[in-house]
Amino acid sequence: MSEVAIETQVVEPRSSRKAHIKVWLATVAALGVFGAGVVFGPGYLAPSAKAAAPSAPTVTVSTPSERSLEKRLQFLGQFSAVQQVELRPQVGGTLTKISFKDGDIVHEGDVLFEIDATPYQIKLDQAKAQVETARAQLQLAIQQLGRADTLKQSGFGTIENADQRLAQKLAAQAALDAAEAAVRDAQFDLDHSRVVAPFTGRIGSHLVSVGNLVAGSRASTSPTTLLATIVSVDNVYLNFDMSESDYAAFQRERAQQQGPLAEKVEVSVNGGDFNRGGTLDFVDNTLDRSSGTIHARATVKNVDGLLTPGAFARVRVAISKPAPSLLVPDAAVLPDQSDHVVLTVGADGVVTPKKVQLGELRDGLRVISSGLTSYDRVIVAGIPRAKAGAKVMTETKSSQSAVN
Repeated sequence: MSEVAIETQVVEPRSSRKAHIKVWLATVAALGVFGAGVVFGPGYLAPSAKAAAPSAPTVTVSTPSERSLEKRLQFLGQFSAVQQVELRPQVGGTLTKISFKDGDIVHEGDVLFEIDATPYQIKLDQAKAQVETARAQLQLAIQQLGRADTLKQSGFGTIENADQRLAQKLAAQAALDAAEAAVRDAQFDLDHSRVVAPFTGRIGSHLVSVGNLVAGSRASTSPTTLLATIVSVDNVYLNFDMSESDYAAFQRERAQQQGPLAEKVEVSVNGGDFNRGGTLDFVDNTLDRSSGTIHARATVKNVDGLLTPGAFARVRVAISKPAPSLLVPDAAVLPDQSDHVVLTVGADGVVTPKKVQLGELRDGLRVISSGLTSYDRVIVAGIPRAKAGAKVMTETKSSQSAVN
């Protein structure tokens, strides 16, 4: 081989040798590319393919939960006392004693305040003395009338004299009646020098201290002194207002049931559970034109004494009998302008929004009044990754688990 090469170099000119070298290098390069294609496959020789398409996002879906639920309305209310009394004296005088501690539970008939009774005892004694005087006058008039009648029948007395004695007897009887009424009047004033609890309840703070002169009046014809206030505690009222639309729904459902107004309500205090019961016993007869609401009231038992007049609470009113209902996690419901939608996934994995009508919130689940079926697969997690019309991968989870 070397001899041939030498001979070639001698015979061929320099330009011919350069051409052969280029051909030889091109052949080696071609053989290298072909060998790489054999070793690494045809993809090595093909142009670079486009980047692989991204995989479909994964979302969590769940079918709506099915429960038997009644329709309910919920309101914010405020407690008030069933009985509330301002303690004011019916007689005036110097306050001599306070017989309670501020904030105590007092019982009907307990003496709370005492006013100096001396003037009223004197008045009572005077009235009793007047009774004795009137009684004596009556006794004398009766005797004189008897004598006058005897003289008239025997012819020694005149009819005029007998009539005068009869009039004196009647006047003495009237005077006795007036004196006895004065005794009762004086006894009333004496009794009311002690202010007693009109019912069992919780009393507030005393507003007048011992030693002060208080003003009293039986018929409030003159200013009186406020001593304290007392409220009942066994039962309390829960007052709330219904909007016009809620009242219409309330009336409509009640008309269908044809049931009485007095129905059970559920009450929640301090943001807790609805673990207290009450009775809806009053709905007003007119709507308030300024607010567009109507007043309603429930009575709630206050067995533990924890319900305080003036405090706020939530109240739920059941307005229909239990019926099958669908529920989804509240987070799965999305606002869409003035409507609400939920995202569902079809059998082909395509995301489809569905418009729904909402009900109330139950244990973190939103009641769906219409727009869904029990077979719809609702997206409950991964909602930001789901786009309407796009395909998604799904994993299944129960509605209650999605809430928790």
